[in-house]
Amino acid sequence: MRGRKVDSVLPFLSSGRGKFIYHGGNTLSTTFRNSPSLLFTSEAVTEGHPDKLCDQISDAVLDACLEQDPYSRVACETATKTGFVILMGEITTQANINYDELARKVIREIGYDSSEKGFDADSCGVLVAIARQSPDIAMGVDKSAETKSGEIGEGEVESIGAGDQGMMFGFACDETPTRMPMPIYLAQNLALRLSVVRKTGILPWLRPDGKTQVTVEYSYGRPVRVKTVLVSAQHAPQVSQEYIKGAIQEHVINQVIPAQLLDGKPNIYVNPTGRFVIGGPQGDAGMTGRKIMVDTYGSMGRHGGGAFSGKDPTKVDRSAAYAARWAAKNVVAAGLAQRCEIQVAYAIGMARPLSLSVETFGTGLLPDEHIARLVEEHFDLRPGAIIRDLKLRRPIYRQVAVYGHFGRDDLDLPWEKTDKADLLRQAAGIKAQVPVPAD
Repeated sequence: MRGRKVDSVLPFLSSGRGKFIYHGGNTLSTTFRNSPSLLFTSEAVTEGHPDKLCDQISDAVLDACLEQDPYSRVACETATKTGFVILMGEITTQANINYDELARKVIREIGYDSSEKGFDADSCGVLVAIARQSPDIAMGVDKSAETKSGEIGEGEVESIGAGDQGMMFGFACDETPTRMPMPIYLAQNLALRLSVVRKTGILPWLRPDGKTQVTVEYSYGRPVRVKTVLVSAQHAPQVSQEYIKGAIQEHVINQVIPAQLLDGKPNIYVNPTGRFVIGGPQGDAGMTGRKIMVDTYGSMGRHGGGAFSGKDPTKVDRSAAYAARWAAKNVVAAGLAQRCEIQVAYAIGMARPLSLSVETFGTGLLPDEHIARLVEEHFDLRPGAIIRDLKLRRPIYRQVAVYGHFGRDDLDLPWEKTDKADLLRQAAGIKAQVPVPAD
């Protein structure tokens, strides 16, 4: 197969026709910021969604390993279909884990405890295919390339190399109290509310699987109203769709979405197929890592492609994405920009990031390059430093495996703190116009 000739791209770039590659922030954000009406949609899923069931099992395994051995190396994938679950991956740990028992516990806590619901924690099969981490990978993570060459010291921070190559993104904006985009903020809260009304008995006929979707209208880059709300909720067979729609509207939608955002009489769809009895793994196969946009920013921010769940913090897919969110949120909290996206890239086995870039989509008070320098000065993005600063060797991961890894004001997450906002503001020479609330 003949390769694509790189030289053929150069005339395109030099002619100016490819300038969007270099000026992505200003050019790509023009429509969003200048349009009087632009629609943006994000979705979320509940804990009983088959992909999320897998994410939670994978992160429950990670937490169990870290609880006994904080230096565990974990890469745990889960797959499920009707009647069975498979755990597979590479784990090197001193912990003693009963994978079968742990998987059943998670499934039961989600709510799949009866064959009537399509999946039963006590009768499903659990298959385990777990091996140790490859020594070829371990040698680069245990001792970074910089340490081997004598370029940096032997301390833990210096010695830990990235567990893989790749690029990770962090995003923040000032649209919501959690500095998350409005569409994913509302969609996640709707999904969480579905779980609350099911588990508290307000709507006892609900079952664990469910999805939500919210379309928000933006005017000149600011959210002004909700245009569409979609809720698909698994339910018991005897409940009528008319009753379901009214109950979801009253106990879920109206409890989550502020009335002022609903003033335009949005389109509201509840179970638009007309029935949602068959759900969970019976309805769809599930796998770890298939809801990466749900886990992050609802597609509003870019994504490097690496999933989070089941990965210990030496995997920069997870830890660097958390750190990038931490940095981006502090940039916005400091008032340096209304929107901030940070990209960081790594090589396997190397401690220092290969690159770091900042994009504020034309909302920054300073040039993006200046903000990038401030981020480099105040955030150490080597994997070992991220693990140290965010205290990531703790069993804190299953709680974020559903309803979002970011913007979780219901949890005390270290990457959600705005503890460096004052430092960034002072370094930038900007006085705060309003106090920044402490997280």
